[in-house]
Amino acid sequence: MKYYLIAGEASGDLHGANLIKALAARDSSAQFRVWGGDLMQENGADLVKHYRELAFMGFAEVVMNIRTILKNMSFCKKDIAAFKPDALILIDYPGFNLRIAKWARKKGIPVHYYISPQIWAWKEGRIKEIKRNVDAMYVILPFEKDFYEQKHGMPVHFVGHPLIDAIYNRPQVHPDKFRTKHELDDRPIIALLPGSRKQEISKMLKVMLSVVDHFPEYQFVIAGAPSQDADFYRAFIEHERVHLLLNRTYDLLSVSYAALVTSGTATLETALYKVPQVVCYKGGRISYEIARRVIKLKFISLVNLILNKEVVTELIQDEFNSKRLKQELTKILDPYKRATLFLEYYDLEQLLGGKGASKKTADLIYKATLKSRNTSTDH
Repeated sequence: MKYYLIAGEASGDLHGANLIKALAARDSSAQFRVWGGDLMQENGADLVKHYRELAFMGFAEVVMNIRTILKNMSFCKKDIAAFKPDALILIDYPGFNLRIAKWARKKGIPVHYYISPQIWAWKEGRIKEIKRNVDAMYVILPFEKDFYEQKHGMPVHFVGHPLIDAIYNRPQVHPDKFRTKHELDDRPIIALLPGSRKQEISKMLKVMLSVVDHFPEYQFVIAGAPSQDADFYRAFIEHERVHLLLNRTYDLLSVSYAALVTSGTATLETALYKVPQVVCYKGGRISYEIARRVIKLKFISLVNLILNKEVVTELIQDEFNSKRLKQELTKILDPYKRATLFLEYYDLEQLLGGKGASKKTADLIYKATLKSRNTSTDH
């Protein structure tokens, strides 16, 4: 059968790649055409557009690039129509994907949504179009099932979080070999995860690096995103104790002692690797002020949201400065604080539903697609 997947960022590419792998194991005749990234392509998909061309962050940035976004949308619809997929699989990325879902619904293309848009945080009104245009929703956070089913009367599948598989299925990293290979010394590593888009990296990395001199007994390593090149990061590095590793985030987290992390999926990845962290966020002033007025959440990090309490410290906007960052990093280097965090991280992993998210989702999509195809053939 033919599957068309759309992901608009690095995490979507990762989860899409694992879903493709699981679908291919279930469906030997599967064909995949995707909007995503290198990982989906490496797993046998025909890549139409890379997520690097789709990454516009914040309200102001979206408005400035609206013509490009509309052009991409028009091209996407034509490409889906030409491919004639048995199933359209949308991965998060709601601004784009919900519009594609509306169009696909009218065309009679079955719409599967893997990884719900965060409508529980803002734009809850989107539930109406999701109920109208999405055939099946696969959620990955435990509280999302109650949100959809109890609050809005829409049945969904809770499949667990795909990050657990992505992390546990990776080969183990030997710390000494890792340090030797990347020319690191024996001091404990503090990982810096400044995000994946140029706009956020520019805002986050300078402040993260400002604390380096206060912690001479540690070495700092920047986790470079696969979508950026080394020269972009090197423009920010002024200290010989700061290293850069491109596209090695999971390997780096597996050997890190602590981390400074830009809010997003990376906060959950860091927690699953059991690394104490400080969560950081600073957006454009206009985008931040708009978001502050419309987002209804007590927390911004997935760790705190899932556990429904402040487990990791969040430094947001003006609070994200050198002085506060130094204070909070000092706290998570303390043995007692670290032990408390490890216990909380264990509880977090239990709530996420264990291994097998990609396989569960692939099985459900395959069965639904087969049934839909057989039904249409019968008629």
